[in-house]
Amino acid sequence: MAPSDPVNPPGTPAPSLLEGRLWVDGCFDFFHHGHAGAVVQARQLGTELYVGVHSDEAILENKGPTVMTLRERLLATDACRWVTKSVAYAPYVTQLDWISHFGCKYVVHGDDITSDSSGEDCYRFVKAANRFKVVKRTPSISTTDLVGRMLLCTRTHFIKDLEKMLEGEEGNGTAEEEKKVGEEMKERIRLYATDETAKNPGANVWFWKGEEKKKKDEGKEEKGVFRELFGGIGPKPGQRVVYVDGGFDLFSSGHIEFLRLVTQKEEELARQEGWYSQQAIDERKGKGADYGPAFVVAGVHDDEVINREKGVNYPIMNVFERGLCVLQCKYINAVVFGAPFKPTKGYLTSLPWGTPDAVYHGPTSFMPHTEDVYAVPKELGIYKEIGQHEYKDVNAGTIVQRIMKSRDLYEARQKAKGMKADIEAAHRERELLEEQQRQKEEAIAAQKE
Repeated sequence: MAPSDPVNPPGTPAPSLLEGRLWVDGCFDFFHHGHAGAVVQARQLGTELYVGVHSDEAILENKGPTVMTLRERLLATDACRWVTKSVAYAPYVTQLDWISHFGCKYVVHGDDITSDSSGEDCYRFVKAANRFKVVKRTPSISTTDLVGRMLLCTRTHFIKDLEKMLEGEEGNGTAEEEKKVGEEMKERIRLYATDETAKNPGANVWFWKGEEKKKKDEGKEEKGVFRELFGGIGPKPGQRVVYVDGGFDLFSSGHIEFLRLVTQKEEELARQEGWYSQQAIDERKGKGADYGPAFVVAGVHDDEVINREKGVNYPIMNVFERGLCVLQCKYINAVVFGAPFKPTKGYLTSLPWGTPDAVYHGPTSFMPHTEDVYAVPKELGIYKEIGQHEYKDVNAGTIVQRIMKSRDLYEARQKAKGMKADIEAAHRERELLEEQQRQKEEAIAAQKE
């Protein structure tokens, strides 16, 4: 017998079911592009998408420990471009009365089977009621895969040149296989760059490549070359162009809160300039639809750049995966793959949208460096900082630490998934690598002093 619905007690009138309002639920542990893949496909099937997020306790009972807390997981689903509404404490076994309460007629899930602690299908009730729709599961990615990369110190996921890989000129298979993989990856980027309807172009996607040799002797700085992959909506009249950059590894609550606060800061500035006056709103609506005051461009660093700065086996996600995570975020309007670690004047003034009005940096960082990376934006008078916030210490490094602190539980979870590896030896290897990295960071800190 299905448990009673705590949000729809006996005697409550039956809610009307909306054909276009769909339901997706899950753990959404460090919200990765596999989750976003299911969400965007679900959104394409309707006009609204409600996302149910399971509690930490329900996940522990049925699957194993979560890496991120419920609040952090809700922050991630709320930030997804295609999500209409997030619903906390969704039952692990999807109940008809629960989804009906929210007016959702159908539940959408990937073509893999999800079971509860008893081994039964979590969607058996909605399937029996013919209220279940299936979308394709994103290949080669899951929370289990990512935890495995952390525990086993693997680096095989790194991508040397994403642009070449998308063109089928790099990979591990035959020429035909590499071409096919490249086309599939390119199509996934296009899908994740869609607008909130998941059907029309949304975010702009560009590549940047630096020159092979910097002409330092001639006093010239690296300018590099930009190439467009997919066109998007682009900046609208009156919008300020804002630039942010980073590794965005594991795209955690620290990154998401930073991007949310950037948007909030720009809204506060715009309010002072009269952006939200009724007259200004009416003028924008008169030309189509209202929109926000900022066009946010995110520069995403290559795997080689991050590994050079951080070491060990970082990044845990490769540049393709990290780019998809950034693209699905509603606070982002454009992505530049391969952005330089240090934004130079030549780079900033050559951005496809012109020199940005602001370059933001936040407190979430785990890559030590001796030089002032943002010296140029400061010189140009466009540098801005986002101060301390609740998730300031959450980054790829702290997430790996969470895994290591509860290593026995996560190893049991990995073994339950059929993972075969000498985890103890891998853990020891990571300890040695992290000790070497700690010594490197201490040396850098000493140089600063």
